[in-house]
Amino acid sequence: MTNHVVQFSGGLGSFGAALAVAKKHGTQNMTLLIADTGIEDPDLWRFADDTSRLLGVPLTKVADGRTPWDVFRDKRFLGNDRITPCTTWLKQKPCRKWMKEHAPVGDSTVYIGIEKSTLDRRRIPAIARNWKPWRVQFPLCGKWLPELTKESSKAQLMDLARWYGIEPPRLYALGFEHNNCGGTCVRAGQKQWKRTLDVLPERFAEAERQEAGLRELLGDVTILRQRRQGVAYPLPLSELRRQHLAAVKPPTQES
Repeated sequence: MTNHVVQFSGGLGSFGAALAVAKKHGTQNMTLLIADTGIEDPDLWRFADDTSRLLGVPLTKVADGRTPWDVFRDKRFLGNDRITPCTTWLKQKPCRKWMKEHAPVGDSTVYIGIEKSTLDRRRIPAIARNWKPWRVQFPLCGKWLPELTKESSKAQLMDLARWYGIEPPRLYALGFEHNNCGGTCVRAGQKQWKRTLDVLPERFAEAERQEAGLRELLGDVTILRQRRQGVAYPLPLSELRRQHLAAVKPPTQES
């Protein structure tokens, strides 16, 4: 008997992976394993609950108990687009701990919702290495859901969710590429952080406050960087906000 463990992030990719696994293997031995980082958008949990009800599989939630900001303080390192201790401590370690206790290596397969885009597929070797010794499969990159194409899998996954009566997570409608960390993922670049400032200003303000506190603790560290003449400089969220608001501010009309 094989345990089918879907690493369910609450995004469209993991929804598609869960649906594909259910179609191929059924749901009797399926687990929807989801890590709570403490800062997810509330609508992520609505979407996760809807998916759980659709498949008839309860969510298996694991949590370290800290938020990313807590981890950055404890580890004295502010996460960025290159190094993310929050991923290690809030997602990977709790999930691997659960796997060691409940999913024997020889009888378990892990499923990851990597989409068909070239950028996402580049992550597959590293993800597979990180999950060793468990077997890992990527249903959306094969022919498990043949109706999905390489070019438009996200849009088609949204249509698929609605076909099953599930509204996709609201962060996608707000212009975000992923449904993680409530729009404040430190892996995101300037474009997404500007989007957060525009549509979720209260979350941007909290992230700015948290970063400022970490800068007082750790020195001139930032989530983002800005390049000038080929040289990278720290770009605090407060400065990104100033630059962005100055750029979008309508010009003053001359009398």
